[in-house]
Amino acid sequence: MSAIVSINNLHKSFGANKVLNGVSLDVQKGQMVAIIGRSGSGKSTLLRCLNGLERIDSGDINVCGHDIHHPDKLNLRELRKQVGIVFQSYNLFPHVTVERNITLALTTIKKLSSAEAKKIAHNVLTLVGLEAKKDAYPEQLSGGQQQRVAIARSLAMAPELMLFDEVTSALDPELTGEVLKVMEDLSRQGMTMVLVTHEMAFARKLADILVFMHQGKVWEVGPPDELFTHPKTAELAKFVSSDL
Repeated sequence: MSAIVSINNLHKSFGANKVLNGVSLDVQKGQMVAIIGRSGSGKSTLLRCLNGLERIDSGDINVCGHDIHHPDKLNLRELRKQVGIVFQSYNLFPHVTVERNITLALTTIKKLSSAEAKKIAHNVLTLVGLEAKKDAYPEQLSGGQQQRVAIARSLAMAPELMLFDEVTSALDPELTGEVLKVMEDLSRQGMTMVLVTHEMAFARKLADILVFMHQGKVWEVGPPDELFTHPKTAELAKFVSSDL
């Protein structure tokens, strides 16, 4: 296995607020890595740094062969072809169909023909169980369906790495189940994924590695069962017990 993400001593502040304080972490190709922790522990900021959405203060990050710590040399367009990110808010374009939401980047960024792009859209919509909705507009879909379209849109770019930032936090339990099923299928197909989540049962069942963040640091890291069953720190023990 080879590291697709390598983070070393990462620091990031917003003004006087130190959000990431010396984070180091490796993600191997094909792994699902779940990041857990309380609000404000730096989880989402870490994810945004991996996609170049936040500029880091210091440290080294290599993602899919791109040195993100050298912003002057970084080709963000090439990075984002290889790294997909899905947010809590779906960020779909409301004025175009589901199919066009997916083909837009394929025709404008990858310069594919309309026919090629539509074929890919068909494939990824089938993967998330929504091919029948290709002509619908986002407002005609449930929240769970919109989130699945957002995942399909990222998958259409054929990324090497998928990042998920609390993608189920705005959904009710039934819709959450729809989205988690798609992520489970992606995991079984070998997609490398890093997800920030509050879905502890999902993380425990499917993640290869669990990362507990606290006060801007990686507090504990290891197999989920080990961290849930035998937490090494009082902070993780308290966090796990509060979730049960």
